Amino acid sequence: MATQLQDIMDILGRGAQEILKPEELEARLKLGRPLRIKAGFDPTAPDLHIGHTVLLNKMRQFQDLGHQVIFLIGDFTGMIGDPTGKNVTRKPLTREDVLANAQTYAEQVFKVLDRDKTELRFNSEWFDALRAADMIKLAGQMTVARMLERDDFAKRFAAQQPIAIHEFLYPLVQGYDSVALKADVELGGTDQKFNLLMGRGLQEHFGQPPQIVLMMPLLEGLDGVQKMSKSLGNYIGINEPAIDIVNKTMKIGDDLMWRWFELLSFEVSLAELARMKADVAAGALHPREAKLRLARELAARFHSPEAAEAAIQGWQAAVRGEADKALLELRELAVPAEGVRLAAALKLAGLAASNAEANRKIAERAVRIDNELVEDGQRLLAPGFEGVLQVGKRSFARVKLLAGG
Repeated sequence: MATQLQDIMDILGRGAQEILKPEELEARLKLGRPLRIKAGFDPTAPDLHIGHTVLLNKMRQFQDLGHQVIFLIGDFTGMIGDPTGKNVTRKPLTREDVLANAQTYAEQVFKVLDRDKTELRFNSEWFDALRAADMIKLAGQMTVARMLERDDFAKRFAAQQPIAIHEFLYPLVQGYDSVALKADVELGGTDQKFNLLMGRGLQEHFGQPPQIVLMMPLLEGLDGVQKMSKSLGNYIGINEPAIDIVNKTMKIGDDLMWRWFELLSFEVSLAELARMKADVAAGALHPREAKLRLARELAARFHSPEAAEAAIQGWQAAVRGEADKALLELRELAVPAEGVRLAAALKLAGLAASNAEANRKIAERAVRIDNELVEDGQRLLAPGFEGVLQVGKRSFARVKLLAGG
């Protein structure tokens, strides 16, 4: 039993930044019942990227071990706006925005989670029924001084930047979610520590055993420096075409590759990962081959093994400088009826992070259309255009432009 328990702890601890508290997790596992594993996601944007799947992967590991996973959509908290890491008050979303984004979340998460073993909940279930008096009582569980211990609040207070009263409610509301769901374990990013601990405190207040907190690191994006973020353009969306997932993965640095393997891979154990690292260091394995394995796994997870293999072949053809249109997945891009400039088309196709970067590549004579050099960034591509856009030697996208953008 001890060996089996240690094996389970090793699986659950893989990639984790911190577990509060591991001895409590071991004790809870020894109860022999399915634990209730909670992770909350505020639907503040319609699409998820692979940085979000760090938590989803850990939830899937709990599922595979027989535990009950609760994917909590914060449709109520989303209207407050999580102040974590913000230096200004976050603009609240409307209920319509939240519900629209929540629908796309629900469709995407089952690319990782087992639908039949996932409890999908919305925290409006209990907060819409909460009376004003109940909310006041809940707010009475926390002092302003305690709230100002949060780093982001403390910095804003010291800088005399506004802190809205409703922002103080966010950690309380997230913590109360754990009470409502009777969570045994809550998963979250390292930036959520204050909010996660709030759940422990509120559960104790309401007579429940305090949840174990398992924090996962924030995944670095394509640049290997900043956390993955759509606003920074250093992300891979889980709904992106397989060819884009492969192309972007193959561009990451070798050091970042190992980090991604640890946090994103289901197929490569830590023992095998150590062997791969040793083989690369000894020159017995080329880093490119290791990276291809990661790219194939990610593309297959979010699409299919067949799509992943076609994407790998497309990438290999591109590396050889002979991109075959038949191997590149067609991407349909919505553009205005009057058409779109080439620079904007490169951005839409994911071949440039911005129009400015696209124009820079054009000026550097690094852009081709159907293998023909193009130096006019103002060239207009009309709806109905179909062809292969290329930036540099290895970045390709086969696109078809449709009116409607």
